[in-house]
Amino acid sequence: MSKAPAKTSADPATALSPQAAGKGDHVFLVDGSSYIFRAYHALPPLNRKSDGLQVNAVLGFCNMLWKLMRDMPADNRPTHLAIIFDKSEITFRNKLYPEYKAHRPPAPDDLIPQFALIRDAVRAFDLPCIEQGGFEADDLIATYVRQACERGASATIVSSDKDLMQLVTDCVVMYDTMKDRRLGIAEVIEKFGVPPEKVVEVQALAGDSVDNVPGVPGIGIKTAAQLITEYGDLESLLNRASEIKQPKRRESLIEHAEKARISRQLVLLDDKVALDVPLDDLAVHEPDARKLIAFLKRMEFTTLTRRVAEYAHIDVADVQAEGEGGSGKPAAKGRGEAGGQGGDLFGDTEQASVAKKKANGTGAHATGPGGKDVLTPMAFAKARAEAARNTPVKRDGYKTIRSHADLDTWIARILDTGHVAFEAKASSIDPMQADIIGIALALGPNDAAYIPFAHRQSGDGAGLFAADLEPDQLKTADALEALKPLLETTGLLKIGFNIKFTAVLLAQHGVTLRNHDDVQLMSYALDAGRNAHGLDALADSWLGHAMLTHGEIIGSGKGKLTYEQVKIERATEYAAEDADVLLRLWTVLKPRLAAEQMNTVYETLERPLISVLARMERRGISIDRQVLSKLSADFAQTAARIESEIKEIAGEDLNIGSPKQLGDVLFGKMGLPGGSKTKTGAWSTSAQVLDELAEQGHEFPRKILDWRQVSKLRSTYTDALPNYVHPQTHRVHTTYALAATTTGRLSSNEPNLQNIPVRTEDGRKIRRAFVASEGHKLVSADYSQIELRLLAEIADIPVLKQAFQDGLDIHAMTASEMFGVPVKDMPAEIRRRAKAINFGIIYGISAFGLANQLGIPREEAGAYIKKYFERFPGIRAYMDATRDFCREHGYVTTLFGRKCHYPEIKASNPSVRAFNERAAINARLQGTAADIIRRAMARMEDALAEKKLSAKMLLQVHDELIFEVPDNEVAATLPVVQHVMQDAPFPAVLLSVPLQVDARAAENWEEAH
Repeated sequence: MSKAPAKTSADPATALSPQAAGKGDHVFLVDGSSYIFRAYHALPPLNRKSDGLQVNAVLGFCNMLWKLMRDMPADNRPTHLAIIFDKSEITFRNKLYPEYKAHRPPAPDDLIPQFALIRDAVRAFDLPCIEQGGFEADDLIATYVRQACERGASATIVSSDKDLMQLVTDCVVMYDTMKDRRLGIAEVIEKFGVPPEKVVEVQALAGDSVDNVPGVPGIGIKTAAQLITEYGDLESLLNRASEIKQPKRRESLIEHAEKARISRQLVLLDDKVALDVPLDDLAVHEPDARKLIAFLKRMEFTTLTRRVAEYAHIDVADVQAEGEGGSGKPAAKGRGEAGGQGGDLFGDTEQASVAKKKANGTGAHATGPGGKDVLTPMAFAKARAEAARNTPVKRDGYKTIRSHADLDTWIARILDTGHVAFEAKASSIDPMQADIIGIALALGPNDAAYIPFAHRQSGDGAGLFAADLEPDQLKTADALEALKPLLETTGLLKIGFNIKFTAVLLAQHGVTLRNHDDVQLMSYALDAGRNAHGLDALADSWLGHAMLTHGEIIGSGKGKLTYEQVKIERATEYAAEDADVLLRLWTVLKPRLAAEQMNTVYETLERPLISVLARMERRGISIDRQVLSKLSADFAQTAARIESEIKEIAGEDLNIGSPKQLGDVLFGKMGLPGGSKTKTGAWSTSAQVLDELAEQGHEFPRKILDWRQVSKLRSTYTDALPNYVHPQTHRVHTTYALAATTTGRLSSNEPNLQNIPVRTEDGRKIRRAFVASEGHKLVSADYSQIELRLLAEIADIPVLKQAFQDGLDIHAMTASEMFGVPVKDMPAEIRRRAKAINFGIIYGISAFGLANQLGIPREEAGAYIKKYFERFPGIRAYMDATRDFCREHGYVTTLFGRKCHYPEIKASNPSVRAFNERAAINARLQGTAADIIRRAMARMEDALAEKKLSAKMLLQVHDELIFEVPDNEVAATLPVVQHVMQDAPFPAVLLSVPLQVDARAAENWEEAH
């Protein structure tokens, strides 16, 4: 065991004694051993220029530590922090079961030298570096979190390791820094199908091939979860194993009962370790910035070195790299002088962090058809699921198609079958610019093949020219020409996964994909909000099968390959398995759609959008670089001006990006009211704190907010958007995700064009850079107050429904109803308050939130909300009924039958429960609105074509559609667009409240909106 030495009074940087962990503290424990491997595999090879040493894992580790220390939100930052490592020696588990972890492969050669450097990095950050003989890191973590929770503190385990999920409670969460994802009870249930306290029971049955935990042969995670849910715990199950109906499962449980018991002991973490380093010794303290910079310079991490130096106000040139001058220590120049120590690396930050809790569940799937049941849709679905689970995947039977004759044979078989599962493998994740490396096909379980097109020889200097192609491959153009009739015909079903990507990829190569099913969207229609929809997750969940991963195929370290460099034989295993698994999942999920009455949702709201969105993504939208450049310059000048004003008000030169310095000025020097300190002792300068001070009339916090906003607009939008322009089309092409939200809303990525701010003048200016091509206009068509209209409809509020039917100003009408003020000549302030309440009620606004929004006392805001519900009692009744329904069933439904699952609505944690209640209430409205615009999009192109109009749909931004329309067709296009959008619910739903669509045309997006 080793630990960074505590600072003493001899150290001029700071002097401290251990801080007892207790109520209100937050203990972070980093699973160091696991994270080393994750960082190594996640980052491409990176070699230190001075000596060629690979340091990618060290860099990933350092970035993670910096994120924890500096970039975590103020309300979620560690008060105690340690990095826990495994010690390389035998533990008690090896004595219990000698084969435990016996088959683990050795670490990659280029990772081994990084182990010691990572420990050096931890010490450079002045953090405890803990390892203890006889125990794994997981056991130490288990003990620390137990102690933390017993003292009333909360704990975060920085890891995504499934073995640690058994520790998750209301007090303990896990945090995956690479994905910025928090794992709570819901995510554990999503992973294992059982709550955390039952995870060890499931693991004992399923075993773990990586750690060589035996488990019970033939039982995977899903089956184990079902058994534990039914029987309660492992021992009860084993004692009653003779009752199991399935013969193979029953015999396996009886035969391997002792292995299961041993497995439970292996996976159960020891939380009673006699710790060498007490919990109190993990108290966070300010590191020596110079020491850290010296280490980072030694590692040649230029970017991170600069970030630390800039934050600490240290000139990098004043610090020698660790080891320079023979001392191995950084230069001491500047220590103790002004700016010598630098800023507090644990200072406050304004970064918002919204923990998006995924809902979960096991879905409606049984383990067998129920004996002699009548073959109802549900029985048929169950039989399909059982058959799929009981059919092993055998990769060694996959074929490689290398000749036209073989391809012709497969094409004939596909035509005979009437459907085919297929997967295209591309050279990059951007379908607009990727090459097709190969295509996999599947016609039945283990009946799959791979057609390689462009695999290249690997090795130094290989794979650069056409001559480097592996032999015996079909040419891409020839293979696509043969496959094109199959892919384009509507008479043959193509089955894929995230098939929109493939549709865009094929379209770039002249093939239009028609008649397709998407397994991912089937899963989404059935289980949105409760299950993961990734292919690996679905394979594990429904088939009990662990698929080959991309990382296993391409390798790591210096030997890491691109996909096209993978040997064809290996690529065949990988790609054909994808197609094989896709087909199996399709046979499981397709009958579930019918059995669970979700087929209409899939067929009308999901499947039609694939082709529509693929075409929208390929069209893209033009941006005016000059507008963005000018805006960037304007924002820079504005930021500089505001910065100067801030310093003038402060009366000193300060780093505006330093929350610590801002807090010292705000609450120390200026003595403004309402100051509160974070757990680290720094003043909080969160956006909420600054908003409250600004609303009280204080100029300094208002200037800070203005500076932050304009700086973000510049970095996130004006400077970033030009980087997304496609080199051939010269347009920006976003990617839409269909299966991304619980409510059915689409999300936009790379770049996110749904998140451009519109509430401020500066934010709206960015939309001016989105322009129509020459001879065209942009048309923006936007649903007006659609969620309020749906609230009136679904909650059945007569006075609101009548107001919308009469075309009244709904906010003025609400104000009149609430405050007894005539609509005519109503003061703007009264209408503004009613508007805030109208929209706030939809999202479950609190008195505190409304008070902040309107700048009024909380008691007054609470009175407004109370009066609103008294005047419109049907709204409260709707909310209560929706919440109660969700509590009983675990989901709510939209008007079109979409199920939005919120299993955590029964969570024991009050804040989690309240969040899910608000989300469920809003989901019926937001989900119905999302369904309506999906229906409009699915009909739009045919409606335009019927009128012989050339308008092209480019973007969808929640309740808004953006089109590019020829100048001479604008007048004819606007009413068609409005008609399609307004009538989108019909005939499935007949709304009594009319939908209103505002549509305008202009040269740019802002003017059209």
